[in-house]
Amino acid sequence: MTVTSVRRSSTLAPDATEFSARHIGPTSETAATMLETLGYDSLAELVDAAVPEAIRQPEPLNLPEALSEAETLQALRGYAEKNQPRTQMIGQGFYDTHTPQVILRNVLQNPAWYTAYTPYQPEISQGRLEALLNFQTMVADLTGLDIANASLLDEASAVAEAILLMRRGNKKRATAKIVLDADIFPQTLAVVAGRADALGIEIETVDIAADGLPDGEICGLVLQQPANSGAVVDHRAVIAEAKERGAMVTIAADLLALTLITSPGEQGADIAVGSSQRFGVPLFFGGPHAAFMAVKSGLQRQLPGRLVGVSKDAEGRPAYRLALQTREQHIRREKATSNICTAQALLAVAASMYAVYHGPEGLTRIAKRVHGHARTLATALRAAGQELVAESFFDTVQVRLDSHDQAEKVIAAAEAAGVNLRRVSEDVVGISTDETTTPAQLSAVAQAFGVKDSLEASSQAETTAQDQDFAFPESLTRTSEFMTHPIFHEVRSETQMMRYLRRLSDRDLALDRTMIPLGSCTMKLNAATEMEAISWPEFAGIHPYAPATQTTGWREMIADLEARLAEVTGYAAVSIQPNAGSQGEYAGLLAIRQYHLAQGDAARDICLIPASAHGTNASSAVLAGLQVVVVATAEDGTIDMADMEAKIAAHPDRIAAIMLTYPSTHGVYETEVREVCAKIHATGGQVYIDGANLNALVGLAQPGEFGGDVSHLNLHKTFCIPHGGGGPGVGPVAVAEHLKPFLPSTSVGASWATGEHEGEGRDGAPVTATPFGSAGVLPISWAYLAMMGSEGLTSATAHALLSANYIAAKLKEHFPTLYTGEHGLIAHECILDLRELTKASGITAEDVCKRLIDYGFHAPTLAFPVNGTLMVEPTESEDLAEIDRFIAAMIGVRAEIQDIIEERISAAESPLRLAPHPAAVVAGDAWDRAYPREQAAFPVRNLLQNKYFPPVSRIDGAHGDRNLVCSCPPPEAFELEESTA
Repeated sequence: MTVTSVRRSSTLAPDATEFSARHIGPTSETAATMLETLGYDSLAELVDAAVPEAIRQPEPLNLPEALSEAETLQALRGYAEKNQPRTQMIGQGFYDTHTPQVILRNVLQNPAWYTAYTPYQPEISQGRLEALLNFQTMVADLTGLDIANASLLDEASAVAEAILLMRRGNKKRATAKIVLDADIFPQTLAVVAGRADALGIEIETVDIAADGLPDGEICGLVLQQPANSGAVVDHRAVIAEAKERGAMVTIAADLLALTLITSPGEQGADIAVGSSQRFGVPLFFGGPHAAFMAVKSGLQRQLPGRLVGVSKDAEGRPAYRLALQTREQHIRREKATSNICTAQALLAVAASMYAVYHGPEGLTRIAKRVHGHARTLATALRAAGQELVAESFFDTVQVRLDSHDQAEKVIAAAEAAGVNLRRVSEDVVGISTDETTTPAQLSAVAQAFGVKDSLEASSQAETTAQDQDFAFPESLTRTSEFMTHPIFHEVRSETQMMRYLRRLSDRDLALDRTMIPLGSCTMKLNAATEMEAISWPEFAGIHPYAPATQTTGWREMIADLEARLAEVTGYAAVSIQPNAGSQGEYAGLLAIRQYHLAQGDAARDICLIPASAHGTNASSAVLAGLQVVVVATAEDGTIDMADMEAKIAAHPDRIAAIMLTYPSTHGVYETEVREVCAKIHATGGQVYIDGANLNALVGLAQPGEFGGDVSHLNLHKTFCIPHGGGGPGVGPVAVAEHLKPFLPSTSVGASWATGEHEGEGRDGAPVTATPFGSAGVLPISWAYLAMMGSEGLTSATAHALLSANYIAAKLKEHFPTLYTGEHGLIAHECILDLRELTKASGITAEDVCKRLIDYGFHAPTLAFPVNGTLMVEPTESEDLAEIDRFIAAMIGVRAEIQDIIEERISAAESPLRLAPHPAAVVAGDAWDRAYPREQAAFPVRNLLQNKYFPPVSRIDGAHGDRNLVCSCPPPEAFELEESTA
């Protein structure tokens, strides 16, 4: 059956017994009501009117038949059973850990935490902002530096970000070389090499321990503690020398080791980066894991990613918010300090709660036990005549054997005993202990090396003797305090932890409470069945560098997911390695740049970007070594064709690519997209189609077929991975046939003996540390695709169009839609124009956002892509009752604006300007406002039974930036909260 016959003969409504009927909010009856409002007889008729015929795909998606929820779990179980969990002692930056069950269930498996959006509206994000502030405080304390951010994507890319920061922060030597110690994790070296090559940064890798600093001018130095070899080294002398020569210094550090080892800040480093994975976050076959960056004072305005700060609300209560938001890439574009959009907020929350649960004493106790196990093993191996690569270590012992064959025998013997060791080189084997290591496992490893005696008794004795007797220099033993804030000392019982997590989640508005109508961010259902498999040990307990023979299930599922995504998009191949949409953008643009270089077209270095594009587009282009030229946007929101042609004419041989978002950022299907693609191809350039709005295309049109050469996708948008309060994300990159060789790959974790790369026929630079990026959340998207099937996916897209057009139609008399396409229709989102109302009343779009909190809603997207507007995307998952509730809220807000226009109340005195209204204000003894309490708290009657009260009033953002505080405030700071209650 062709798509034409499907859309002409079908209502595109799912069968009520299928999963798609559970995923899609409107029923066939309520969809008919919505269609009647729009003047269409069927969903197919609406789709035909909204989506240009020129881009429609001629055939339905060629996907397997949809599975039921039970069948999907059975299929995932089949993949899981093909994986072989082992005791993972590979290390290399990834370590097994015990996730406290109270955190697993109440954070990682709790929709109140995982369905939240990035905390751009801080009044309804106080819970997760507090958790992230705990993370920042923990990291800053452990690293001995002044300020830490609220997480980065992974350790390898965090090192790359630190290099860029050193170049920005060390302006006198910004163009000088960056020196890397050779004893850094190989995956980090690989990622940094790719980033440096794209930007023309000179990198010199040196064995610092053997050769010292190289000659010549140095911008920055990167060290690792503990090192790739496991060595724990006192870096103070080399850091002092580097600083004397005008360089800045970054240390990639292990947070658990820092409970015992002198911190990077105390050793003199300017920056510390690393991963918080071993703080209770599963291995997840490589991710998602929250990386971190901490800096000394003076560098905070250069920090990439997000920074949580403390400000105050309208009544003077302490309140949390994202600080220094002008650093965000959507504002600074090609001048942004980073292209990072999604971070790893959910995993940072989990790591911070692990620290809260254990406290500094508990973390130190865990670290001593880990170190004791490593020391026990080292003592036994040394006594048996084995040569250790490093005598000073924390958790990693590497052994140099006499031959490659001997090393292979040791690894094989350990694997036969159920333990994975690390192939470091032909004759070196590595063993890393962790929180889960047992004496029995140590004995198995020792026996693999030929040590016959049981180590269980000696291990216990060694562990208990470790209090002040470590296998690293006494000068490196930590003496400074850390994590002294009361929050790290008050929560010890599971009852306390459960209630603390509940208290924080109750302060937030997430998708489990309400529709989140964010344009461009697609906050749709993250179904429980989709989420189920990610915590299964056969998926979650696999090391990213485990032997391929043990990861068959992972690899088969990933290959199937990539194939399904290629079919959906119409491209030849997909790589799921990028672990955020921004990284997918970067990988796609890097592929284009490398393609041109391979063709001998080095002069092609310009990327055309429409003025309306998301800011990550421009910053990603710069990171890929391209120069940005902005193309104007016409009054109707489309690309200004004349301006584009003028830019092409001005740079006829330099056009590398154009970046398009389709449907456009304005929420419209542009009819001339094929013409734009053709013009760029005629110049010899490539077409990058941003997949942020793919939710309006799936099953209806394929970017790879209507002109795209490359796209990135957002699995945390269109394909149901939850946003997690600002991460995890996955940003696969999809390419046409000629770009396949330039997809990201890696030799790290593949066969070290043959130098093979992960990804047949791919030779692009890696963008993340692991072959498959944030693999741990991929079962979510696989399950979504498997349960929806071709018809379900197409129906979801059609219902997304229906819901958005219904909202636009119902609100057109109250808030005009700024841009529309043919027949006055939009795509999956609409931009509500408040600018004339603002002129008439003084009420801004931000005022409306804050007032919507009182109605129990998260705000739409504010001021993007046009200032003074709100961009609304209902998604296909919201039912008609919830959509109508949002419409009623917007109409109620409009009536309150009208009261101001007609001078019944001033803007300054209105509930809009004084919103939101926390319970402490509404229930206070005094009420001197110009409107009644009931209007403040219960603007519509249905809130009387289901009311969300924000914990704070409107937050003063400027105060927070003027008085930057980015760690947990003392308890005394909150005394005012009690006095205002």
